[in-house]
Amino acid sequence: MAETMKDGIRLYRNGKYEDALVVFLALPGGSGAGNLELAYYIGLCYARMERYDDALVYLEQVVTADTDLARVYQCRMVLSVIYSMTGRTRLADFELRKLIDAGYESAQVFCSLGYVAFSNDKPEEAVEWYEKALAIEPSSGTAMNGLGYVLADTGRDLTRALTMCKKAVDADPDNPAYLDSLGWVYYKLGLDTEAKTFTRRAKDYAPSNQIISNHLSEILGGTSGGRK
Repeated sequence: MAETMKDGIRLYRNGKYEDALVVFLALPGGSGAGNLELAYYIGLCYARMERYDDALVYLEQVVTADTDLARVYQCRMVLSVIYSMTGRTRLADFELRKLIDAGYESAQVFCSLGYVAFSNDKPEEAVEWYEKALAIEPSSGTAMNGLGYVLADTGRDLTRALTMCKKAVDADPDNPAYLDSLGWVYYKLGLDTEAKTFTRRAKDYAPSNQIISNHLSEILGGTSGGRK
């Protein structure tokens, strides 16, 4: 069993999530009950495969009963992402705050809390979380992009928003979320040519992203809007 488990972990780390899942589910205790390491990897496989409801079953077992803090922390982060992506932002906020209560503070956690706060129409709180993320990791593209977007979307500080979003794009020029945010700042500044240029680039990289499509529609004269 130990060797088979190692084979499954190796497949998972090599990005072969479906193959890894087959191995893990075939092991004794494939339901995850009583074997929290197995539940952990099965949950991660399902999350990677975007089978979120299945992932929740296993990841919640880990955060409830595991004594391995590293696994618990990672599962809480994954749970917060799943909850955010599926519109359950209160549950995402709960998982992230449990991490902070446990002393696990990181730029990633603060950025996630910023995203959740903005999704819940709390822009001032979102700004505070992104500021905390930047205090820990000044070069964080996610934090710069998130802060810039919130500042632009709410019209709080367009000059700083432009600075933040340009820095994020400079750090990762092909990131569609960063390109879209920069385009949105330019749109808010009334610079339509620049807005179209960067938002079209964002759409080229992520043609199925609805938020980017909504932004481009509004910039081109439509009525749609969005947030990220």
